[in-house]
Amino acid sequence: MAIKETIGKVTSDKMHKTITVAVTKKVAHKKYNKIIIKTNKYYAHDEKNECKRGDVVKIQETRPISKNKRWKLISKITK
Repeated sequence: MAIKETIGKVTSDKMHKTITVAVTKKVAHKKYNKIIIKTNKYYAHDEKNECKRGDVVKIQETRPISKNKRWKLISKITK
């Protein structure tokens, strides 16, 4: 089974070693075919506290780290 990776934008870095990442994707509405932007929010593990709000990052699915954290930071793409 392939490991899931995705790219998103950091919306919060207030927690210690944790960032909140918003991942957006464009989906066509089933009935009307209008393009809708869907957003998923993930908590990701940031070991070095290196990410700031507004950074674009790559995250990877991992084992559960805490109650809500199931993703870890792979790399920062842009600041």
